[in-house]
Amino acid sequence: MTEPDEIKTIIEDATFDFAMGDSAQAVSKLESLLETAPDSFEGWHALCEIHYSEKRYQEALEAAEKAHALQTDDLFINTSLSRIWLELGSKENAERFGAQAKIAGWKEELKNPQESTDQIQS
Repeated sequence: MTEPDEIKTIIEDATFDFAMGDSAQAVSKLESLLETAPDSFEGWHALCEIHYSEKRYQEALEAAEKAHALQTDDLFINTSLSRIWLELGSKENAERFGAQAKIAGWKEELKNPQESTDQIQS
């Protein structure tokens, strides 16, 4: 089993590789990580976003669905799924996940009302 700090480091390294233009290396690192840490929400989400940016929507969907199964109420994975389904041509699924993202955002605002007020005033 991979330790949480090691998981974080690998995801950060893969994200850096992607930012530097080496998507293949980033994907390779994330896929290797996910073989040993299949419950890493952050790893699946990072892999999803890299595939999405490379217009590999089916692969992005597969990674997003794994992340979503781990954290169904996450604002960002629901937003990612909405974007992916839009690209895949399913307006119905895109709207469903978009609505879930809005609900997750509202829940977050209810948990942290002061942060929401601060953002509005900025």
